[in-house]
Amino acid sequence: MGFVDFGHRFPRLEKHGINEGVSDSKFIHRKQDHLRVALLDEVQANESRVLDRVELIHESLPEINLGEVSIESSFFERTVATPFYISGMTSGHDDAYEINLRLARIASERGWLFGLGSQRRELDEAFNDSGIDSIVSTYTDLKLVSNLGLSQLIELYQSPDRSASAKKIERITQRSRASLLAIHLNPLQEAIQPEGTPNFKHGVESLEWLIEHSAIPVLVKETGSGMSYSTLMKLRGLKLFAVDVSGLGGTHWGRVEGHRADKETRTFRYGETFKNWGVSTVESVIDAMTVFRGSATEVWASGGVRTGLDAAKLLAMGCQRVGFAQPALKAAMQGELEVNQWMQTVEQELKIAMFCSGSATLGDLHEGKLK
Repeated sequence: MGFVDFGHRFPRLEKHGINEGVSDSKFIHRKQDHLRVALLDEVQANESRVLDRVELIHESLPEINLGEVSIESSFFERTVATPFYISGMTSGHDDAYEINLRLARIASERGWLFGLGSQRRELDEAFNDSGIDSIVSTYTDLKLVSNLGLSQLIELYQSPDRSASAKKIERITQRSRASLLAIHLNPLQEAIQPEGTPNFKHGVESLEWLIEHSAIPVLVKETGSGMSYSTLMKLRGLKLFAVDVSGLGGTHWGRVEGHRADKETRTFRYGETFKNWGVSTVESVIDAMTVFRGSATEVWASGGVRTGLDAAKLLAMGCQRVGFAQPALKAAMQGELEVNQWMQTVEQELKIAMFCSGSATLGDLHEGKLK
């Protein structure tokens, strides 16, 4: 498929100022495993893609020209070129820099938001990810989303010195010049992963504390298993900027963790047992639109989004923003040119879907365009 062989590494981050002394070999190996396995068809929950059953209404007399279709959207009351973002995938290890650099450069040029991978390692002041520093200083127009896991947030919240915890989070977000801080929810992955931290008690309290003390707005996102109605109701009372439902239908992290384990292990069995666990992206969006109706909280969607037509369907359902992960990773593995061509294709697919449904703007797409 033309992907980079992980046996031939991306340029090491030490060349870009990463501290060799704080390298955690087990952490790095796990993250490289995640990148390698996430590209495989076996860990994609394609059979759960309810998006294929959603249809836009075809309009043979759209009364607009394709060239007039605009996919501009609003972000913090400013106009941005697209409603798309790259979901956070990888960070804090040797192979991350080149992947993120390729995606960040084109995302900056094309007006896509860019989500960083987990910044867990940056909680350690000794860790110096100059790869992120380079991206931030080079692409000053790039709108970034910082990223921490809920289990790490809970640890910070439960620390005896919460003031120090708040400063750690502030240091991460300031350093990445982020517009938003994403807290990702991944209970299934943490439960299956041998190195996982499946400690989610006091999650809502921790989020309340974060929202109160964070210098930037907060986004809560799943990682491919979706959000149930009950989860969304727990989030409804929080002053969140957005929720990203990240539903079942794309890369499934239960499958990823199982696939990277030996077949004789319990981890492999757990991956098989829970390979279809989750709530589809479509079901999650339907519930989220109900729960957050009349709220200031935006609904974002990712999870199994593969084309601009998929995005059009989710935007027609009422989502404000749509995210891509695995397809972006595939393109980045091939090169910068491929990233640019892939983004252009997705944008044009959205425009064609809007044109053929009589939608000149994203606002028009929200108005009764679904069967």
